[in-house]
Amino acid sequence: MNFRKGQRRAPPEINLIAFIDVLLVILIFLMVSTTFSKFTSLNVSLPSAEADSTPLPKSITVAVDAQGHYAIQQQRVAASDPASLATVLREAAHGNAEVTVEIHADAMASHQSVVQLMEAARIAGLPKLVFAAQSGAAR
Repeated sequence: MNFRKGQRRAPPEINLIAFIDVLLVILIFLMVSTTFSKFTSLNVSLPSAEADSTPLPKSITVAVDAQGHYAIQQQRVAASDPASLATVLREAAHGNAEVTVEIHADAMASHQSVVQLMEAARIAGLPKLVFAAQSGAAR
């Protein structure tokens, strides 16, 4: 019982615009809900770097050995707290706040001794810090 004689049905079409809209919504959902894996422990081997070793124009060299002793401009310093280190750093800078503090810390130096040196530089008004590292070829 075909009441429509001579009329053919139109072939079915896929609506691509709605299909692309759905795919974009799924893509945005996946991007938002993605979690990145975090490592609980890292195997870090420091310090080493691949950079040129040009000396800084205005810098104070501060060395920290494995026992936590400090040497400023190749002179051993008896200071161990940040306030006394700040006094010695201020004297070495001759009142110039543009001086860069170049930190040469031993690989086995404690984190606390390096942080104390950074705090002393802050107290002395020397905000520019640079950490020195050996090149990868010198291992």
